Amino acid sequence: MDTQRLQAFVAVAEELHFGRAAERLHLAQPYLSRTVRALETELAAQLFRRTTRRVELTPAGAALLPRAQDLLARTDEARSAVTAARDGRSGRVRVSFAGPSAHAAVGRLGRAVREQHPLVDLEFLPGRYGTTAIAELLDGESDLALVRFATPPPGVASRGVSRERCVVAVPVAHRLAGAGAVTIADLRDEPLVALPEEFGSAVRAVFVERCRLAGFAPRFVQAAPDSWTCTALVSAGVGLHVTTASAVAHLPLDGVRVREIADPLPTIGVFLAWRRDDDSPVLHRVLETSAGVLPGTG
Repeated sequence: MDTQRLQAFVAVAEELHFGRAAERLHLAQPYLSRTVRALETELAAQLFRRTTRRVELTPAGAALLPRAQDLLARTDEARSAVTAARDGRSGRVRVSFAGPSAHAAVGRLGRAVREQHPLVDLEFLPGRYGTTAIAELLDGESDLALVRFATPPPGVASRGVSRERCVVAVPVAHRLAGAGAVTIADLRDEPLVALPEEFGSAVRAVFVERCRLAGFAPRFVQAAPDSWTCTALVSAGVGLHVTTASAVAHLPLDGVRVREIADPLPTIGVFLAWRRDDDSPVLHRVLETSAGVLPGTG
């Protein structure tokens, strides 16, 4: 059924007056009457009893009214949903991030999006590091990534959010636990715990390069899938763990001491990254919101 005919019918049925219904719809009354008659012809049923004094619904009209109202409401809802999606006010954005080091930023972004765009669904994908996160982004498995690199990640659009320094976590009983700061040379021959190499962690890559420049290869004795596990292994005495200050700031540190690294290591950049050709309105709405809560480094 034509929605214009249904709108005309509902207006007359609710007003029980053709003149008031015509004013409500901003239509000429003869046109409104023709539209209602066309609907009656389409349905092969009289919808109104008309006299010079009053308009009443017939049983057929009374049966149609709630259904017509429901159809029009659904039509309005569908139109609103399409408009919201077109304007980026609704939809889904998949956000990948590493772990504890990203929790504060993820929390601020999630809250701001919920407050400003309640119809936008953020789907969070934790445990994505460095080059792995970028590969998933380029493959379309995520829409926005919070990643750490020494320089802006290649192949994607990005915006710097912050810079972070590297630190080393050591067991409380270790000889370096009481040191004011640790040098790269101090870590020669030390057992080390790290994220797997295939994760593409920027922290691991920077550390390995600095060890190479110092004339040795780091001795990784245990890989772990996340910062929580790495720190637990440090506490158990398995080895030392080089990470970022923001990561250990959000972890339980029983049995662990965090020490600064005295060598002039490059800071690790935190970037929001997205596909350059992604023209999704909802993604760009989230990016606009992110600029307010994660203003960053430009």
